[in-house]
Amino acid sequence: MDIAVRKSKDVTIVDFRGRLAIGVGDSVLPQIIAEILDSGGKKILLNLSEMDYIDSNGLGELVQAFRDSQRRGASLRLLKPQDRVTKTLRLTNLLPMFQVYESEDEAMTAFAAKA
Repeated sequence: MDIAVRKSKDVTIVDFRGRLAIGVGDSVLPQIIAEILDSGGKKILLNLSEMDYIDSNGLGELVQAFRDSQRRGASLRLLKPQDRVTKTLRLTNLLPMFQVYESEDEAMTAFAAKA
C-alpha cells in the first residue's frame, strides 16, 4: 500500500495505491486521518481510484476514519473507488454511509458548495 497526502485548496486528498487489508496498510489510515484532523483539516477526500482490494479489516478502517472525522466536525468523502471496492462497500451495506464522487473536480465542487 502506497499512500500520498496532498492539498488542493482547503481539501486534503489522500491517494491510495494497492490494497487496504490486514497487514497491508491497515494501521496507516487511522494515523493519517488523525494527523489531518489534528492539523485542523475539515475536508478529507480519500482517492480510491488505485486501490484494487479491500478486506473486512480495511472496511473497518474506513468506517473508523469516517466516524472519527464526523466526531471532529470534518467531512470525509470517497473518490472513484474501483468496481471491486465499490462492490464490497455495497455488499456490506457501507456504501450509503459515504458520499462518493467520480471525478476530483466533482468532489472539489461539492466540498466548495458546503463551505
